Amino acid sequence: MTTAPRLAIDDVSFTYPGGSEAVVDRWSQTFVAGTVTALTGPSGCGKSTRLYLLALLARPTAGRVLLDGVPVERLSDPVRARVRAHRFGFVFQDAVLDPTRTVLDNIVESVLYRHEDPATFVGRAVELMDRVGVEVPLHRRPAQISGGQAQRIALCRALLADPDVVFADEPTGNLDRATADVVMGAMRDHAAAGGCVVIVTHDPTVAAQADVHLDLGPQAA
Repeated sequence: MTTAPRLAIDDVSFTYPGGSEAVVDRWSQTFVAGTVTALTGPSGCGKSTRLYLLALLARPTAGRVLLDGVPVERLSDPVRARVRAHRFGFVFQDAVLDPTRTVLDNIVESVLYRHEDPATFVGRAVELMDRVGVEVPLHRRPAQISGGQAQRIALCRALLADPDVVFADEPTGNLDRATADVVMGAMRDHAAAGGCVVIVTHDPTVAAQADVHLDLGPQAA
């Protein structure tokens, strides 16, 4: 396992526009390559907001977000989008698959945002499907697969280009234990290969499998 810093939050606060109370208040944390970090805590404590700040999906009201030591919180929207496309992968509780596209197309679509040819990633997509046990024809549509299969397809999409950081917001929330363990196993494998994984979860079993467990609690909101 490496100890290279990948992400860092430096004295970050976040308040929603028009709000008077900080959802995140002067938060500092380092996220290391080669590790899985779980963020836990009760609803409303700012877990998902922290994930969005790290993933450049929200801008902090104050403080810095650093990627490989470089401040990225004030980058323009187009540059932030490029960083997300080239460096990050995302998994959410809802698989967010395009119902009009095939299973295969849903997995490889992410490379379009990097202006790469999806055809060159088909082999990798099939390899990932085998890894997470999704045995469905590539031409099927999301409506023709189960919820657990859809979530694993979303995981394949997130891991397709070996991103530096994978962000997962309740990725096992709708899954049975066996499927959740498959998802976590794939994320741990990604971290073992040098990736950085940040997970928001309510599941104590998932948190127990993380290398770092940050219990935010009411006081961290």
